[in-house]
This record gives sequence, structure tokens and C-alpha cells, in this order.
Amino acid sequence: MVIVPNEIHFQSQISSTLLSSPFWNQFEAMDSYKTLKIVRKNTSSSVFHLILNRPSQLNALSLDFFVEFTTALSSLDQNPDVSVIILSGAGKHFCSGIDLTSLSSISEQSSSGGDRARSSERLRRRIKSMQAAITAVEQCRKPVIAAIHGACIGGGVDLITACDIRYCSKDAFFSIKEVDLAIVADLGTLQRLPSIVGHAKAMELALTARRF
Repeated sequence: MVIVPNEIHFQSQISSTLLSSPFWNQFEAMDSYKTLKIVRKNTSSSVFHLILNRPSQLNALSLDFFVEFTTALSSLDQNPDVSVIILSGAGKHFCSGIDLTSLSSISEQSSSGGDRARSSERLRRRIKSMQAAITAVEQCRKPVIAAIHGACIGGGVDLITACDIRYCSKDAFFSIKEVDLAIVADLGTLQRLPSIVGHAKAMELALTARRF
């Protein structure tokens, strides 16, 4: 087949458009996250690892995490090379829960200003966006498997209850810690855990915050 110059120019335009499109760029920039890392251990493998990557903070969930996690999951969901996603944590522990610095920041932002209604609405929107990040796991069309080691506390339990399958190492331990902080586990644990362990057991674990 002979390609005339006009066709070459047309093909060049198509390639340029594809390479500059957001859809393509999300795969090129897959690893450019502050709180996460995406690893494909074998170039021929369809198994991708999504790793919580703040080991020095025991993978505590920061405000950046809740933005990046949704983006990362969406990119993996749309990537045709991905068949399975393994969710794990870097370092000694899977996840130590929500970053307390982030909680303080949310509290300060929601209480700033003299209008209580507007402050409450800011808090509601922040919580809804965080809930949406966890729910993104459920909405992902690819199976998401949680691989848990060490501590899985608070927000970490929110994450794994949204996964399709959960496996853990012998040293893994869990705690719905929010009751000890006088807050509600409102990112999904109270809604999802009963279907995994039963209502009575979920109630006992949520009210005692004991390790299990």
C-alpha cells in the first residue's frame, strides 16, 4: 500500500491527538502520586498493584490520598491491560487510619467563619468527597483484592471492606478505632462490615474498638 503525503500528515495528527489526550496521559502519569504507587511486576501480567505509599506515616490517609486514590482507581479501571488490582501497603503496616493532621485541618476549615450553616455544609461536602473515594473501590469494574499486613485501623478498615476479596498475613490486626477518638466511622465500615461479619459482630467491634 502506498501512503501519500496527505495521509502521512493525517496519521501524524491522529497520533499527536492521542498522545496529548487526557485518556492517554493518565497511563503515562500512572506513578506520579504523592501517597500511592502503581506497580506492574511483570510487563506481561494483567495484575496491577496499587500500593499505599506513605510508610514513614504508617500509610495514614491524608487529604491528598482521597484525591489521588479516586484518580488512580479510575486510570486502572479504564486501562485495558488491567484485569486485577491488588491493594496493599508499603512498609511495616497496611494502614494506620486517617491522618490526624488531616482531621485537624478538616475541623479547622469547617469551623472557620461565623456562619454555622456554611461551616456545616463545608464539612458535609468534605466528608462526602472522602466517602466517594472509598466507594470508588466498589464502583471499579476490575476485581480489587486487599492484601493486608500489620495494622489495619480505622480508615484502613473502610478501605478493605469496600474491596471484593480480603487476604491478610498472620501478623495482621484490625480495629475500628473511631469510637476511641469520639468520631463516627462514617466512610463506609458501618455500612459494609455487617455484610461481611454479621450485624452483631460488626456492632461489637465498632463499639469496643478492640483488636481483632
